[in-house]
Amino acid sequence: MRFVLLIGAVSLFADMTYEGSRSITGPYLALLGASATAVGVIAGGGELLGYALRLVSGRVSDLSGRYWPVTLVGYVVQMAAVPALALAGSWQAAAVLIVLERIGKAIRNPPRDAMLAHASAEIGRGWGFGVHEALDQLGALIGPLVAAAVLAAGGQYPAAFAILAVPALLTIATLVVARAAYPDPAGLATRPADVATGGLPEAFWIYLGATALVGAGFADFSLMAFHFERSALVAPVWVPVFYAAAMGASGLGSLLLGRVFDRVGILLLLPLTAITALFAPLVFLGNPGMAFIGTLLWGIGMGVQESIMAAAVAGMVPSSRLASAYGLFNLGYGVAWFLGSAVMGVLYDHSIGLLVLFAVGVQLLSLPLLFRVRGRGRHRA
Repeated sequence: MRFVLLIGAVSLFADMTYEGSRSITGPYLALLGASATAVGVIAGGGELLGYALRLVSGRVSDLSGRYWPVTLVGYVVQMAAVPALALAGSWQAAAVLIVLERIGKAIRNPPRDAMLAHASAEIGRGWGFGVHEALDQLGALIGPLVAAAVLAAGGQYPAAFAILAVPALLTIATLVVARAAYPDPAGLATRPADVATGGLPEAFWIYLGATALVGAGFADFSLMAFHFERSALVAPVWVPVFYAAAMGASGLGSLLLGRVFDRVGILLLLPLTAITALFAPLVFLGNPGMAFIGTLLWGIGMGVQESIMAAAVAGMVPSSRLASAYGLFNLGYGVAWFLGSAVMGVLYDHSIGLLVLFAVGVQLLSLPLLFRVRGRGRHRA
């Protein structure tokens, strides 16, 4: 648990940095002259490239066993890209930095998740990932509020990006402390590792298909924020506040639902997916109050995807292939996210109603697949 909390502190500062940035990149791109299609492609393309690289990162981590060096490189790249957005003079330059930030996250996530899976084997992976996600989302709540405070005080978007250099430096410092304290996180699991080297089980591939459908229908907040700016539904200063509220809902939901997941398994994802899919009509078709509720549902959904869905993978695959499995899992999710984001960006420019139907429909298609793998993905006794 001490390792989980320390890595949670790393994620807290990291999320202050990059989630603070993501809360304002949509309006920032709109201000710089980007179209809705461009925003959708940038957001989705960044996720695609980032998730694709996780396959490489996970495989390299498993083969070399050097989880910490890969994790450190990823965090350094990601934390450098965010403050650099303050210097972007065009939406094209901003797009490059947004994608670079996603690349950094791609490099560090599989080895970090593998280390967390090892460390949380004894306390319950739903709980371990839930606690980590709660700290992660606490940072994701604070970061957008910092950006909102800068804008409310009369600062411009570059000033908001520049101030995020402070938590970026704290991220790297805390990560170095964690590395010194726990040089071998895999040794934290007292049960013998499953060293099977065969192919990944069928349940994993079915589960991957289900989560890919969920990702395809889950809009990036950049597109939601773009909608708030374009439709004048939400004042610019309140957009990062909406995002902060979503991150708070994400963290609290992950903490509470992680415990439930350890008891009931993947079955929990069936009602959660159906409920959180309602974010789309509330955000894109509702009034400001409905949009706020939709944003909260979106935040809960993101928390579920980043904690419970990730925790379930650890119960399906051999321990020796955790990082590789996370790389594959993230690749499938990222390809689906890119395709879905691109489609939703194009649909936004033509018909918001069709965007909503697409977002809700593809997520509901995941339910039969999740039902097939119910009972899998719990912590294996």
